[in-house]
Amino acid sequence: MKNRKIPFHIKFAFGIGQAGEGMFGTGLGFFLLFYYSQILGLSPGLAGTAIGIAVIVDAASDVIAGSLSDHWQGKNGRRHPFMYASFVPLSLCFFLLFFPLVESETGLFIWLTVFTNIARSMMSLYHVPHIALGAELTTDVNDRSALVAYRQFFGQVGNLFALSAFFLVFSPLLGDGGRFSPEAYRPWAMFVAIAMAATIFWSAWATRSVIPTLPKALPGQSFNLKEIFSRLHQDFRGVASNKNFRCLFLGVLIVFIMVGVTGTLDIYMITYFWELDDAIVLPVLVAYAIGNAMGTFASVGLFVRFGKKACLIFGALAFAFFQTLPVVLRLVGWFPDNGSVFAIAGVETNLVMLLLVMMKILQGFMTAQANVGYGSMMADVCDEHEYLTGKRSEGAFFAAVAFSAKATSGFGAVIAGWGLEIISWPTGANIRSSADVPSETIISLGLFYGPMIAFLGFVSVLFYVGYKLTPALHAQMLSELEIRRAKSSS
Repeated sequence: MKNRKIPFHIKFAFGIGQAGEGMFGTGLGFFLLFYYSQILGLSPGLAGTAIGIAVIVDAASDVIAGSLSDHWQGKNGRRHPFMYASFVPLSLCFFLLFFPLVESETGLFIWLTVFTNIARSMMSLYHVPHIALGAELTTDVNDRSALVAYRQFFGQVGNLFALSAFFLVFSPLLGDGGRFSPEAYRPWAMFVAIAMAATIFWSAWATRSVIPTLPKALPGQSFNLKEIFSRLHQDFRGVASNKNFRCLFLGVLIVFIMVGVTGTLDIYMITYFWELDDAIVLPVLVAYAIGNAMGTFASVGLFVRFGKKACLIFGALAFAFFQTLPVVLRLVGWFPDNGSVFAIAGVETNLVMLLLVMMKILQGFMTAQANVGYGSMMADVCDEHEYLTGKRSEGAFFAAVAFSAKATSGFGAVIAGWGLEIISWPTGANIRSSADVPSETIISLGLFYGPMIAFLGFVSVLFYVGYKLTPALHAQMLSELEIRRAKSSS
């Protein structure tokens, strides 16, 4: 690893791997709870619990993947063997989640629990080495931020791809009931699974040329089970001892849980609170991703001017603010009624959709600063850890990042599912509009989705302010590390 500029084709290949993760996240975070509760009839509390159980397994699979890849030795380096090994079982399990071979409530609960766990474990096998690879490619501060920006951008591309495929192709062509038709979900899941596998393989294969330049594990390390868990304990005790890591991790964990709850409930809000049908729902769903994609490429310049920490705090607050704003405006009577139209050049447009699109684009653009800033700051913390301990443990650090990120559809699904249980949300494919749901239940959904959950975004800032690794201090550490590496190689 050197302080070198990374060529475009490596940045592109590294980033496109996140498209597969974006598709995976859309399937599990946006569709899965709705599919099992509203289409298949499973209790939302049980469905949320089944999805959330995977977080416990994730905690183990993330740290194991991180530690194994940190210490792996072989001609394909430390990260690539795991990236190659993951994409086939991951894609197969993703498809099977939307093609259950059981019908009873108990059977659906077990099926959902088992295949969500396996799918998430396979994602850990790819995700942790992939983001650890990004921290190893260069020590150039701006290039690191650019790598995170590419990763975030392609994550949103994957999200857009999965949503567009469902609402523009599979739902209108194969689903007589639109989002309520099981016939639309199964071929969509197969199509997305194939695309997911292709992008993950592409990312691993197209970055193989950098393997000789990457840091290597120390020789002579054994791989028996006792040794693996001993290293796990050592690695994560060292990671947890870093105060800057703790501030970042705890702050973003709160945000990701908040994002997970709202992401899981988005389809409920769109269907029942805002009453947007399949013909006009896509612009609202993709608006955040478009804004986020634009924001990722503005982030590097904003970091130079304002600093990563300030942009991280700003992004977290912006997400919470825009999550709350339209719901509060509707509840106090200052937002247009559902079905209101607005004429532009003689063309009538749904006014609720138009306003939501505008707010989502702004929210996505501003939140991108937090997304990119967090990933880049965590890479800086890896440098600080090496400076203090003499060890590079990107896998251990980014295993924690992976765990916090996947908590979005894990803890978030649990909270969302039981939130729906608490407000007595009706289930089944016959619940298709707000007319099928009591008005007080819809109001409770809005309060839960907006102000109650968005409050967590403001709480996260209390942790971020404790991050003390300044750009000047980081630059000083990098200079010292370069000197140490030069001495050790001579």
